[in-house]
Amino acid sequence: MKKPAIRLAALLASSALLLSACGSGGGGGGTATEGAGGGTAGSGGGQTIGLALSTLNNPFFVSLRDGAQAAADDAGAKLTVTDARDDATQQADQIANFQTQQLDAVIINPVDSDAAGPIVSPLIAAKTPVVAVDRAVNGAEVNSFVASDNVEGGKLAAQALATAIGEKGEIIVLQGVAGTSASRERGQGFTEGIKEFPNIKVVATQPADFDRAQGLDVATNLLQANPNVVGIFAENDEMALGAVQALGARAGKDVFVVGFDATEDAQAAIKAGTMYASIAQQPEELGKAAVEAALKLIGGEQVDKTISVPVVAVTKEDL
Repeated sequence: MKKPAIRLAALLASSALLLSACGSGGGGGGTATEGAGGGTAGSGGGQTIGLALSTLNNPFFVSLRDGAQAAADDAGAKLTVTDARDDATQQADQIANFQTQQLDAVIINPVDSDAAGPIVSPLIAAKTPVVAVDRAVNGAEVNSFVASDNVEGGKLAAQALATAIGEKGEIIVLQGVAGTSASRERGQGFTEGIKEFPNIKVVATQPADFDRAQGLDVATNLLQANPNVVGIFAENDEMALGAVQALGARAGKDVFVVGFDATEDAQAAIKAGTMYASIAQQPEELGKAAVEAALKLIGGEQVDKTISVPVVAVTKEDL
């Protein structure tokens, strides 16, 4: 994914240092259990890791997969990747197959954080290391959770949107998939951040499931019902780009849109002026950090319970 040239370049350097520190073990984030029986040594190569993704129909998760694959290749490990197509039942079957294959570790990006607990519990009971990435697992204690700081990202989105609309006016929010930690935390951060601007009113909030087509449909309906809206926050760029489509010529002129992920398409829209800003994550770094944590766990090393990857607001000036 193309990176913003100014602040994100500095972010990459600083986060590399942070991730290195987080992965060193013995940090303040708590310790994880040791690797499973039957796993090969963490430093010898030949380890087998399963990566269960919620979807590959999203550029963000494609980049996450690529980062994970690069880290596995560097370590001489074998990475098996599955695509649940946003179906929690399908993801459950894929995780069960990983256990049948006796993989040394499993990384899960849950379709549904609540459904993920029962899905990974058999792995945890078998002492197979489990790492969650981007979205948390509820109802089960995984070895480590690698994620962007979504709450902080939501606050940055609120600040960016407030700046775009002159700190006043009516706005709407497009939410992600219900039950995912990413949607919940981004929404939490945005709600906290927008409270700092008493002249901004959220007039409608509705899920569009992190999907561009749904973003288009939901935004179209909400804009018709709320004709005075001047701003839209979407909890990912796919929904934000759908909202831009719904706005047509009004995008970036009468109504300002802020997304989350800073995907290549979103950056193009920001450059064109139809999107105001997006919150840049580093999906490749998320994938890389998740694999590195899994490898340490396989080798019996300790890793932090939570490994955070920083985020930054990206506007036209940063591209």
